Amino acid sequence: MPQISNGNPTSISLSLKNDDYTVLVGSDLLKDTPEHIEAHTGIRSNAVAVVTDSTVGPLYADTLLGSLRDAGLEPVLITVPAGEASKSMEHATEICRKMLCAGLDRKSFLIALGGGVIGDLAGFAAAIFQRGIPCVQIPTTIVSQVDSSVGGKTGVNTPEGKNLIGAFHQPQLVIADVETLSTLPDREFNEGFAEIIKHAGIRDESLLTLVEQRDSIKNNLIELVSRNVAIKAAVVEEDERETSGTRALLNFGHTIGHGIESAGGYGRFLHGEAISLGLVAAIRLSVAKSSLSEEEAERLIQSLKTYELPTELANDIEEEAILNAMLRDKKFEAGQIRFVLLDKLGNGFVSEEVTTDEIRSAIEDLREF
Repeated sequence: MPQISNGNPTSISLSLKNDDYTVLVGSDLLKDTPEHIEAHTGIRSNAVAVVTDSTVGPLYADTLLGSLRDAGLEPVLITVPAGEASKSMEHATEICRKMLCAGLDRKSFLIALGGGVIGDLAGFAAAIFQRGIPCVQIPTTIVSQVDSSVGGKTGVNTPEGKNLIGAFHQPQLVIADVETLSTLPDREFNEGFAEIIKHAGIRDESLLTLVEQRDSIKNNLIELVSRNVAIKAAVVEEDERETSGTRALLNFGHTIGHGIESAGGYGRFLHGEAISLGLVAAIRLSVAKSSLSEEEAERLIQSLKTYELPTELANDIEEEAILNAMLRDKKFEAGQIRFVLLDKLGNGFVSEEVTTDEIRSAIEDLREF
């Protein structure tokens, strides 16, 4: 497990085969972004694109741009519409063209300021712009701070499914300023706990104890984010490009969850809401197919309910649409289902013994849960 260096900011270091980088977690970090970049990266360029969306930009872009200009940098602001629909090849191309028109080149770098959509989209643009430029991730949601900003997965969606076009492109630095979480609507704050509960399920049962303290959770955000980043970092260090199977553990709840998200039409569910439904199905399959106890299963599901995440699937989401989206998912290899189960709280494993019929039953059980 990567070591957590406590303080403000808390620091978690990732050591990968070809990339080492730091994740900083703390409060009021945004205004000191240039100092953090100078201290923790080899980036020396003054030319930088700041990519954000129409929701986050009005809240935090001025602070970030001001800090960059005060440090002598020359930022170019690029704003895309908020929402999952922006995670497309069309918007990736638009970002790259705006960077070219602004005179940025291969010596420039990019800062992704926003949630998971912006992190994935802007990170992908950085991966393909002039064959790759450095990227700094500044995640502003629970989902992106505890999960998607760490690990180097970038990409865009197609009508056929999520993240089917993408690249591994590790950030040079991640700056998780928990103050940005204070402006999240309750629904978007809560959705992030699907990923947190996933981490507890596959790696750290004790994390659930912190999660269950709903009334005080906003007072413990630095600890919460840091512990989750450490879990994600440890898995990524073991299996950076998802070749050994360890990183597949992070797909707990995502096989069915991504199918539900796609079948519902992007925008009906927030990512964490679809993953919550996928988690419930995977938890019940873990009881049926492995040794997860009913008591452990109920504890996980109750944690989802504590954060008002859905545990029942609406009847108008068609089973075949979910399955069709799943079959196009990267988690299927040559048609072989690789499904993440738990044998106990805190210990996930990849199973190849879950059948399509069992997945169908798990989806239908969500309607009656």
